[in-house]
Amino acid sequence: MHSQDHTLSAFLPDEAATLAMGEVLAQALRGGLVIFLQGDLGAGKTTLTRGILRGLGYVGRVKSPTYTLVEPYVVSNLYFHHFDLYRFADQLEWEDAGFREMFNPASVCLVEWPDKAADLLPQPDWTVDLLPQAQGRAFRLVASTPNGAACLATLTASAPTPPAA
Repeated sequence: MHSQDHTLSAFLPDEAATLAMGEVLAQALRGGLVIFLQGDLGAGKTTLTRGILRGLGYVGRVKSPTYTLVEPYVVSNLYFHHFDLYRFADQLEWEDAGFREMFNPASVCLVEWPDKAADLLPQPDWTVDLLPQAQGRAFRLVASTPNGAACLATLTASAPTPPAA
């Protein structure tokens, strides 16, 4: 795991590593955080989300909200909303769905395919990209707000220091 300013990057060789990264990210989440999760179909977005929820202590089934559009979870003292906007044909579907009120200080909102709602979504605190690389995937998190940077700083401060070369 490599951290630089407001960016965190890593290579995730398999599903287990993706789940583990999600569990690490869970340590820094707090209410009001908006996360955009980007990557092609099969890139590991739902697996990463499953790891985040496991890290928050959720033990139930975690499924992709491709058909339901949003899966809500209550974990610890947070409301966690996992959105998948892949099926949106028009950004106005965001308004019609009534999701706006779910973005509040008591919630963490993770949005897959945020481009489908264009400028109607709040600004993300974190943007996470998962890109196929070799047999695994490249992970990159960019913090783009003061709240996002503070959460990332909490995460990187608690991360173990790699051994000296």
